[in-house]
Amino acid sequence: MALFFYFVWEQRKLGEIAKVTMGQSPKGSSYSEFPNRYILVQGNADIENGWVVPRIWTSEKTKTAKAGDLIMSVRAPAGSMGKTAYDVVIGRGVASIKGNEFLYQLLIKMDLYGFWKPYSSGSTFESLNSNDIKEAIVMIPIMDEQRKIGDFFESLDSLITLHQRKLDDLKLLKKGLLQKMFPKNDEKVPEIRFPDFTDDWEQRKLGEIAKVTMGQSPKGSSYSEFPNRYILVQGNADIENGWVVPRIWTSEKTKTAKAGDLIMSVRAPAGSMGKTAYDVVIGRGVASIKGNEFLYQLLIKMDLYGFWKPYSSGSTFESLNSNDIKEAIVMIPIMDEQRKIGDFFESLDSLITLHQRKEIM
Repeated sequence: MALFFYFVWEQRKLGEIAKVTMGQSPKGSSYSEFPNRYILVQGNADIENGWVVPRIWTSEKTKTAKAGDLIMSVRAPAGSMGKTAYDVVIGRGVASIKGNEFLYQLLIKMDLYGFWKPYSSGSTFESLNSNDIKEAIVMIPIMDEQRKIGDFFESLDSLITLHQRKLDDLKLLKKGLLQKMFPKNDEKVPEIRFPDFTDDWEQRKLGEIAKVTMGQSPKGSSYSEFPNRYILVQGNADIENGWVVPRIWTSEKTKTAKAGDLIMSVRAPAGSMGKTAYDVVIGRGVASIKGNEFLYQLLIKMDLYGFWKPYSSGSTFESLNSNDIKEAIVMIPIMDEQRKIGDFFESLDSLITLHQRKEIM
């Protein structure tokens, strides 16, 4: 049976409905990276997926938060929220708030929609003080309605966490399979193969099996943030979840990539891969590679396992040149096995994308 609430929400100051404790950092000499007397929460770096994750310990007890308390970052990003499942010491980068699930979700909403931005605007260092938090005006319903709202969002958070874990597991599975379904160094066959394939893989240079085109940036005066003649791909910022996402356009055509081509970042992070579903102009931060799904997955594997690191070690600016890419030694099987491997990883990528979409929704 549905339960309806008709009561008007009440306007209150946050400090009237919840106890707020500002953090106080212990002396640096008391810190330890190994488990010690107290877990120390200093800021957002100590919170992962909404929960405190022990990272630093301290032997000195200053201000504290109890298990179940809410934790607010009071320095950039000011207003970001989490919870603690432990009794902890809190440093000056956070505040603890004693509140229920409703209040936690309300504070998340306030952060998401920029409630705290005016408090740090014009300041060179984004931060919130005790008065900012305690005097913040909030609207709250009766306790029964608070419980209903809190329970609803807590269930939703659990569903999000479940999908995140499935997504993380799939990404971990792919990483492991990339290692096992491609030969390791100095080996001619992979550890795991599809049935009916027994031939050794062949050693080739990347430039012998695929056309590589290094990008060339158009003049800056040709750029536009609004749709123009050509989509411009400058680097990793233009690739999201493995695909080019139009962000900048240009009226000048220099070097190009066709729909279906592979896109490699040649500047930090050098070797990062994507694809394009559009005909695009490519700037000097990327290269286009004409290759099949097998080659795409091989290049992802090379990036994941640090193949390109030696090419930029000792350099102040991480980058790859045309020769680095074209002369790279790779191992490839016969075309039928390439198709099998490519199809397998493409299906796995589709499953990963499905879970990413569920997470967003």
